[in-house]
Amino acid sequence: MAITASQVKELRELTGVGMMDCKKALQENNGDIEASIDWLRTRGLAKAAKKASRVASEGLVGVAVDGTSAAVVEINSETDFVALNPQFQGIVSTVAKLALGLDGSVEALGATTYPDTSHSVSDEITEAVAKIGENMNLRRSEKLSVSEGIVSSYVHGPVVDGLGKIGVLVALQSSGDKDALNALGRQIAMHIAAISPLAVSSDELDANVVAREREVFKQQAIESGKPEEIAIKMVDGRMRKYFEEVCLLSQSFVVNPDLKVSEAIKAAEKDVGAPITLTAFSRIALGEGIEKEESDFAAEVAATAGS
Repeated sequence: MAITASQVKELRELTGVGMMDCKKALQENNGDIEASIDWLRTRGLAKAAKKASRVASEGLVGVAVDGTSAAVVEINSETDFVALNPQFQGIVSTVAKLALGLDGSVEALGATTYPDTSHSVSDEITEAVAKIGENMNLRRSEKLSVSEGIVSSYVHGPVVDGLGKIGVLVALQSSGDKDALNALGRQIAMHIAAISPLAVSSDELDANVVAREREVFKQQAIESGKPEEIAIKMVDGRMRKYFEEVCLLSQSFVVNPDLKVSEAIKAAEKDVGAPITLTAFSRIALGEGIEKEESDFAAEVAATAGS
């Protein structure tokens, strides 16, 4: 019988097994999902079947740099123990390097061929799920490039070189000294890791976010009972303060709080020997935005001991 793409998709979601194996299983079992799951299990391919629903919020962030380009990826696992697994570390490191040759799309990265295999990155991760025994997934990928200059990086909480809990990239466009640029870029990357700005400047902030903040300040001003002209000035003042707090270039530089980041970049041009433009940054923190299930570890241990 003909196997549809939706059947393959359903079986993959249920088992975490690669698309080609799912298609073969369905063909062997006339499209029967349950029989296909058992078929995969008997061949050791569906150890991941019961793992796919588990929350994967641990894992590693990986960074790869190649002069004028750099990439950062996040691959999640269920527990932080997996971050110490050499096989998992190797996969994250390899995937980060593969991301250097792509456009930052996580979909393209998942579909690209994994080195020394005939299958995709996504399928390699699925195979690792069966071997390591935890749900894993490729969650995010970002890439930055400059035509001239350098993309600096910083990894916070590294377990090995280039792999850790937070990965930051900073793109500096300049014709100046590369070593001096990289030193500056690393300091800015450390600042970004600590402060987590929302954008380079106010021009790059999401318009909906800005509108929401302005509305909040407007309602606060109205409720204060101030005259309209004073209320308008209050809103404008609070928005300026908001921009200073969330935009990278206007933030106080953690390395030297007496300077804004923009001022620190300007001051560094003397050592670099050329103008510097910070064109973009990326910050990926492990598990950011994933809803984690809260558990009482002591209760779990007690329950296990009593069973």
